[in-house]
Amino acid sequence: MSELKFKTNINCDSCIKSVKPFLDEVVGEDNWKVDTSDEKKILTVTTTEDEDDVVEAVTDAGFKIQKLDN
Repeated sequence: MSELKFKTNINCDSCIKSVKPFLDEVVGEDNWKVDTSDEKKILTVTTTEDEDDVVEAVTDAGFKIQKLDN
């Protein structure tokens, strides 16, 4: 498993609820979290999936996402 980090515009609990079904389907429940207190709204994902799958899930949910270097 690898840990991936992304900058997003997921900035509130309502946004997290909106993206939850998309991320849960791709990486599984409890394998991701968003730090809404960080100005970059960091999404941390622990997964064996490809980072492109995570990016697609978040953009399908209507949010912006950008890969960060770990």
